[in-house]
Amino acid sequence: MIEGRDIICFANDWDSDPLSKKHVMTRLARHNRVLWVNSLGVRNPTVSARDARRVWEKLRGFLRGCRQVEDNLWVFTPVVIPFHGSAFARSINRRLLAFMLRRVCRRLGFERPITWSFVPSSSGVVGRLGEQMVLYQCVDEYSEFRGADKGAILRMERELVERSDLVIVSSEPLLEAKRRFNPATHLVTHGVEVDHFRRACDPGTAVPEALQRLPRPVIGFFGLLADWVDLELIRRLAIERPAWSIVMIGKIDTDVSALRPLPNVHLLGPQPYATLPAYCKGFDVALVPFVVNELTLAANPLKMREYLAAGLPVISTDLPEARRLTGLVRIAHGHGDFIAAIEDVLESGGGPRASVSAAMDRESWDAKVEEMCRLVAGAAPSITRKAARECLAS
Repeated sequence: MIEGRDIICFANDWDSDPLSKKHVMTRLARHNRVLWVNSLGVRNPTVSARDARRVWEKLRGFLRGCRQVEDNLWVFTPVVIPFHGSAFARSINRRLLAFMLRRVCRRLGFERPITWSFVPSSSGVVGRLGEQMVLYQCVDEYSEFRGADKGAILRMERELVERSDLVIVSSEPLLEAKRRFNPATHLVTHGVEVDHFRRACDPGTAVPEALQRLPRPVIGFFGLLADWVDLELIRRLAIERPAWSIVMIGKIDTDVSALRPLPNVHLLGPQPYATLPAYCKGFDVALVPFVVNELTLAANPLKMREYLAAGLPVISTDLPEARRLTGLVRIAHGHGDFIAAIEDVLESGGGPRASVSAAMDRESWDAKVEEMCRLVAGAAPSITRKAARECLAS
């Protein structure tokens, strides 16, 4: 583990569900100081109530200033112009962000920080904060998100990749894509909070009442319900197997009107992260029902390892990162194959098993962050040599 460093992290919003970014940074904050910079966004805003609320939340967060949320960890919400395709907006953002972050870093006493970015939209400011190192951790193909300015995101990301001293990616497709622009690109797959999700195997964990009253079997999913979830697949499962209870847990960010009339589909909304193991205990089978496109082919769904740490049988769309877990994750092609795979699992009982959870012991977030820290330490000598050459050249 690296120690005694100051880290500026560009990521999603701190108060959202714990994604890979938060798992990484909370562990680094045990031995380092971290300034978490809330989302700079990848989507162009629209004239909608939702985006108006988001603008208000950003302004309110900015007015709160830099706040400490944990030991060694502070959160700052910057104000930026969210039109990444505009050269003028990018120029203003670069100057504004640099000014705001330098001021915050002075107040916190940050010196020679590591910039550890998860978002392409940080490209304009990284390398301009007096850093000793720039690291880009890529966990998604951001240009493929709905509403993103694809051309602008690709340009910003390439600039960030080329400027970085080290690039870490979470999937094989991302490794192939980013290594073309920076040979110092390495694969570190997602981890999982094994002990947390293993509570699903604990006899003392109570299944939530919302699941207790449902007819069995319970076919479960948790995560953001967005356009990458194959809702037509879910609808077909529900129609063709009306005796199954299909449970969908998570914030709804897409049109689910086709599911609402189905009596055996249960949209439970977002649930606290702390309660997810209890919900997993009530699942017989867990699904990763993604559509197949450029976004999902590059993804490494965090929920796959979380399901497995909970001991659940997992059935997934054919994704490269699902294939890496062959033997633990069963891959299905189309709704008929999904039905057959679920029925095959149910014949053997389904539900959490300690033996499945044990397979995740070497996939913990602690182990993954240690692996990342070894890469950071290994990159340090080359950064020193690069700085020396630049000094001599000047």
